[in-house]
Amino acid sequence: MRALIRSVLAGFICCVASCALAGDWKEMKGEHFIVYYAPSTPDVLKSDAQIDPENFASQVLFEAERYYQRIAGNIGYARNSEFWTWDKRARIYLYSDRDSYLKSGDHPAWSEGVADYQKRSVMSFYGSSGFIDSILPHEIAHLVFRDFVGLSERIPVWLDEGVAQWAEEKKQRHIMGLVRMMYLKDSLLTLDDMMKLDIRTIVHKNNVYIRPTITRQGDKGVLFLTGDALVNSYYLQAASLVYYMIDKFGALEFSNFCRAIRDGKSVEEAVKSVYYTHIRDLSEFEERWRQYIEESS
Repeated sequence: MRALIRSVLAGFICCVASCALAGDWKEMKGEHFIVYYAPSTPDVLKSDAQIDPENFASQVLFEAERYYQRIAGNIGYARNSEFWTWDKRARIYLYSDRDSYLKSGDHPAWSEGVADYQKRSVMSFYGSSGFIDSILPHEIAHLVFRDFVGLSERIPVWLDEGVAQWAEEKKQRHIMGLVRMMYLKDSLLTLDDMMKLDIRTIVHKNNVYIRPTITRQGDKGVLFLTGDALVNSYYLQAASLVYYMIDKFGALEFSNFCRAIRDGKSVEEAVKSVYYTHIRDLSEFEERWRQYIEESS
């Protein structure tokens, strides 16, 4: 499989190695990304993984370009646009080890990678578990979405996070399975609550939060959730809402929805203007989403 990836990379990505940063950093250029990769430290060279910096950087660049095409297409970037090309390319920095990565900025000790939206850059390190399959598409989705719709505070956090979670292809089926279990246990947050809640303010994982819910029978209820459970529920539901829009109505309609958000419409206005043949308001949007969950398996 690795040999196949390398052969594909050779055919589709133009790579230029040179001293790009201080020290012996090198760079590898694609159409929409430049990967900067550091030389291996003795610890990396002696590890069981035997990580080859150039091969790892090549794989990262190949997958980044693939993710970009899929994400940008669904969000609404035109194929012939010049977003993220030439001097506008996003940067990916690969440090030689976790310590070097952590010293490069104020990153949480547990993190495997971070994104800087203002500088349109992503940082990680060789051997980061799940970086290529999970962190890379997640952060690219954040960057592309915000680059397209803007940084306005009126855009709900669930939509931004939902797009990023959706970008993690290998987790989609698992996430939908977990959301269905929540639905069957009558433990879904309401869409109205998600629209109002800024999940970034939930910082105490052991605190108990009281949130409204709706049962499968349509009755109003109350959830008692720890901070951890509330954050997990929020992120899972955010992903499933985006999955629902793309899977049920198609990528073209979702890109029209994102374009309406970009042009200043609220989420409800965008839903009504794009999905008007199926959905009249956010209440019906939630109803149809819950029905979608119930019918999924």
